[in-house]
Amino acid sequence: MAEFTEPEMKISAEEMASARIPLRYRDYCAHMLVPLNKCRHRTMYMPWKCTDERHAYEECQYHDFMRRSKMLAQIKESKD
Repeated sequence: MAEFTEPEMKISAEEMASARIPLRYRDYCAHMLVPLNKCRHRTMYMPWKCTDERHAYEECQYHDFMRRSKMLAQIKESKD
């Protein structure tokens, strides 16, 4: 069976709770969601604002999805 290392959580559970991040968004990219939400609140959710923060968060989400996909493929491959 393949060995996997979990990515490091860069934000604590207490920090996520104080930033009022919903449970379903408390993943390995939550540390990027905090500044994005602050920017969104500051700019009243204008879609053309906070593009750098949003891009960084979406890129983190993509890389996390790719990591999980590779992990699943390796698990399926090792079972065969």
